[in-house]
Amino acid sequence: MKNVVKRVMVVLLLTVLVVTSFSQEFPRKPVTVICPMAAGGGTDAVLRALSREAEKFLGQSIIVSDNPGAGGAIGHSAMLQSPNDGYYVGMITFELNSLPPQGLVPFSYKDFDPLMMVNQDASALTVKADAPYNNIAEFIAYAKANPDKLTIGNAGPGSVWHVAAGLMADTAGIKVIHVPFDGGAPAATALVGGHVNAVTVSVAEVQGHVQAGALKILGIMDTKRNELFPNVPTFKEQGLDLVFGTWRGLAVPKGVKPEIREKLAKAFKSAWDTENFTTFAKNSSLGLVYMNSEDFGAFLEKNYNEVSAVMKKIGLSKK
Repeated sequence: MKNVVKRVMVVLLLTVLVVTSFSQEFPRKPVTVICPMAAGGGTDAVLRALSREAEKFLGQSIIVSDNPGAGGAIGHSAMLQSPNDGYYVGMITFELNSLPPQGLVPFSYKDFDPLMMVNQDASALTVKADAPYNNIAEFIAYAKANPDKLTIGNAGPGSVWHVAAGLMADTAGIKVIHVPFDGGAPAATALVGGHVNAVTVSVAEVQGHVQAGALKILGIMDTKRNELFPNVPTFKEQGLDLVFGTWRGLAVPKGVKPEIREKLAKAFKSAWDTENFTTFAKNSSLGLVYMNSEDFGAFLEKNYNEVSAVMKKIGLSKK
């Protein structure tokens, strides 16, 4: 009898040791983070910078996999189809809340477990440096004098920058043509090449072109001016009460064990706090805003309801 008890105790002890060892060993191999937007854009840039720092805290390399297309639908879908073992993390974006109202995807924010919010960025109306308008009022006047002639590039149908352009046109009472691209970076490149008249992407996605003298920013849809371009006034300062932008965060597909989610969240938050990342964000004109998993989850629900209402107003919603 004593031998039986000893055997049971040994088995239980071994089981505890195996479970504890597994938990402590995660991650035992590289972690893949999925980006739903094109390489070179703001989403890709912030994810790569954050991942470089997070590697130090996870103790494993982190592979960034870009899955652009369909306004973010392909990348978000890829996240959900990934194994829920913690080795696949996704950067979810505004598009996660703008695609469902259009009936374009069979999933929503409810299908993910959020880890943390990483940042928020305002939309900026940017045009070529030699464009015949130098502020919002002149752009609106030109648009009214030339209805349905101005083309505005965005990051894809129903993307945040598409909604931003639509909201701006609706608020200003102008008619424009919306031109989709697979991300903010390709849209900005098209603007430099003269293929569109303007873009409503983030400051980060046009920063290099503006600093090189190829483009100029007419206004920013924020509550305050951008630190890198303090001479550029907000839309509100120019008489158009419009505040709008994007957000980015990290999430995993449903089913990842709580202790693994916690370890991932802790590592990426530690990376978010590093001087290297905060300096990168400042130099790249990325607005850092952190929320933990619980607060980010509440934000996702609220944002989804707000975005659905805006998209319905400007005719982009099918629900």
